Amino acid sequence: MDPAASDAVPYRIAVVGSGPRGLSVVERLAARLAADRPDRPVHLHLIDEVQVGCGRVWRSDQPGHFLMNTVAGEVSSFSGPPDGGPARPGAGPSLAQWWSTVDAGRAGANGYAPRALHGRYMLFVLDAVKAALPPNVTLQELRASVTDVEPFDGGYRLELSDGTPLFADRVVLVTGHARPELRGLQKELAEFAATRPALRYIRGDSAADMPLEAIPAGSSVGVLGLGLSFYDVMAALTLGRGGRFADDGAGGLTYLPSGNEPFLVAGSRSGMPLPARGRNQKHADFTYTPLLFTADRVRGERPHGTLDFKADILPWLLAEARLVYYATALRRRNGTEAAAAFTDETARAAADGPPPVAAIAARHGAGDLPPLDLDALARPFEGRSYPGPEAFEKELLQAIDDDLAHAEQGNTDSPLKAALDVLRDTRALVRSLVDFAGLQPASHRDDFIGWYGARSSFLAAGPPRLRLRQTAALIECGLLRIAGPHTRFAGDRDTDAFLVSSPFVAGSAVPVTTVIDARIPSPDLRHDPAPLTRRLVERGLWTDYVNGEGADAFRTGGVAVTDSPYHPVGRDGLPDTGLYVLGIPTEHTRWFMQGGSSRPGFWTDFVRDADAIAGHALGGITARRPTLG
Repeated sequence: MDPAASDAVPYRIAVVGSGPRGLSVVERLAARLAADRPDRPVHLHLIDEVQVGCGRVWRSDQPGHFLMNTVAGEVSSFSGPPDGGPARPGAGPSLAQWWSTVDAGRAGANGYAPRALHGRYMLFVLDAVKAALPPNVTLQELRASVTDVEPFDGGYRLELSDGTPLFADRVVLVTGHARPELRGLQKELAEFAATRPALRYIRGDSAADMPLEAIPAGSSVGVLGLGLSFYDVMAALTLGRGGRFADDGAGGLTYLPSGNEPFLVAGSRSGMPLPARGRNQKHADFTYTPLLFTADRVRGERPHGTLDFKADILPWLLAEARLVYYATALRRRNGTEAAAAFTDETARAAADGPPPVAAIAARHGAGDLPPLDLDALARPFEGRSYPGPEAFEKELLQAIDDDLAHAEQGNTDSPLKAALDVLRDTRALVRSLVDFAGLQPASHRDDFIGWYGARSSFLAAGPPRLRLRQTAALIECGLLRIAGPHTRFAGDRDTDAFLVSSPFVAGSAVPVTTVIDARIPSPDLRHDPAPLTRRLVERGLWTDYVNGEGADAFRTGGVAVTDSPYHPVGRDGLPDTGLYVLGIPTEHTRWFMQGGSSRPGFWTDFVRDADAIAGHALGGITARRPTLG
């Protein structure tokens, strides 16, 4: 073929999934194409089953009572800040800046936007991307699901849900949250309900996609889990049923029911609703530089060996959080010089290993603070029993009040919330240490995912303070009961109802006719029934990542990928360099892949990952190979 003639053959890149990560890949593709205009036509295809541009979780038509849990000023889908020109790939407003142009009365950098509004913002970003494409670049939006991807003539053939084929030279798979097969307790509850017409079991998912409207007013509903999805379910079954929260004149809220609400009985292992995020006091471009917790200190004499999380990483991470905890308290009590003196002594002590931070703090006058104990914070009622629901409720409401008091102080002025923000602010460092089998298999499974992952999610990923105030108001008005620690959900054959109870709260058992699993399922390639996933597994293009070998091996359930730009590793052990997998499907191969956005003003791993894929995918333009279709 004449090389000049092949320049007219379009080069095609398909992005499957248009949530935040898919949109970020498209934004970086467009930014690179604008900066280095191709001689050859380029066709971009953005594919999503629900809403192209924002995806299912962020779709723009969901109710406004579903809120984000990150302040608007910390969210951007552009890979660079505004520069005085039009919004375009590489330069555009943050969510907060855009929000102020469409709803100035409600917007605020430290406000929590409705998820639907974030979806509208993502559509704005997509429109800006399309407007900035060079003349020989097109972007096609396809509302469809992809049911198969197979290698074809040096590229790939995608099959859409209506049977239409689509041919591409490169394919980026950013498929987001899965709906895995029900197992264990979830399967038991679903099967119990399936044989009893009066009962219903609603599986874990985005609350906007749950059939909550079918729940009768006045019925009793069990809610399994007290995390972020619990707050969504709570809002849907109260605000979404016409109820209102009003200021009680004392810093709290009172709930005004509509009469259409069900009665909620919720619970979890901890028995404590997810604590609130501290009032934001940090600028959008804030970055945290650890003093004690560094990769060199963690690795010590094993710079290339696998690590034990509890022995090698956790002591330094806790030392860093405790340093911030006590330094914040000393700064507030005695001023910056007192905090600096404590910090300097602690840093010097780190030369010999993780320093005894609490003991040093005691010498500086902060020995009266409660110890910073992740177990105690994440399981505040552990080891305690209560004579009845009223006794537990009294202690629970006090715990909520205490948490709100810490949160109101702010995430730099509250010693507790500032320290817990360290868990959030060091995620990238933790990821660099644990990703791709950085941990020994048993430590990866038990210490990191099983122990730290649960505590980190509980303590460092909380909702707006508003949600805790709403929770307290609903408890006080009698529409919500938290059953207690180690809540049990079971089918009761004697009454043909579900029973929600806590073994540590006497008289806590409540029969309910609906159970809602308010937990987002953990991704697991082996149990994902989605047609595309199953076909990729059958073809050997996707395999699950295994940490270790032999009897000690840990099958993570995450898609096995290479390091950046994240090609899937096939059954033959080789990467497919025309495919890319990013985000939630790779969870456990990499860590914390559910993060939903980047930060304005600087590049986080979120944008760096998208840009690495965009750069590699566009590198194929010079191959001068015709594509069929």
